[in-house]
Amino acid sequence: MTRLHRFVPTLIVAVLVTASSALADDDKGWVSLFDGKSLDGWKVNENPASFSIQDGQLVVNGERGHLFYEGKVADHDFTNFALKVELMTTPGSNSGIYFHTRYQESGWPEIGYEVQVNQTHGDPKKSSGLYGVQDVMEAPVKDNEWYTQEIIVKGKRIVTKVNGKTLVDYTEPDGVEGGRKLSSGTFAIQAHDPESKVFIKSIKVKVLED
Repeated sequence: MTRLHRFVPTLIVAVLVTASSALADDDKGWVSLFDGKSLDGWKVNENPASFSIQDGQLVVNGERGHLFYEGKVADHDFTNFALKVELMTTPGSNSGIYFHTRYQESGWPEIGYEVQVNQTHGDPKKSSGLYGVQDVMEAPVKDNEWYTQEIIVKGKRIVTKVNGKTLVDYTEPDGVEGGRKLSSGTFAIQAHDPESKVFIKSIKVKVLED
């Protein structure tokens, strides 16, 4: 056996170990915000019936309402973070995931950004778009299929991904006014209308260093 032949298996092992370590590092620090059994840690504003638990999943279906995370993780006040939501839309459905928002009694959240959830609803703005800021105009997935929505905020940069593919990479400019700007805050899930039905089976967050 030549020296090169002896070296190649060692190199392959080293690469596999390195890849495994990187994956392990990526798996560290994630905390679940949804236990699949209850809405513990969450608070609904209007129309509580629009949010229910069925077969370990959060079902979002009904009159307009928003489910705000009010739990203990980071004292529900996130600045830099990565969020992963496993969800599925049904035909004609609309929803949204808000971040850097805060609880309000009714209406569409006035504070924070919304990441759109919509494949075939009439609204032309589709899933993973930063609603009204950097929109996605073509649905990245199909209805009735589970997918992973990621939202990553670090400093002034917002990245959204669907199934690992980056769809939005936005850097907020200086001098933004109004409620749609980066600060800190919690997350909220949107019930849009009675004709919209969305399923969520996992919500995880990783707090990132400043």
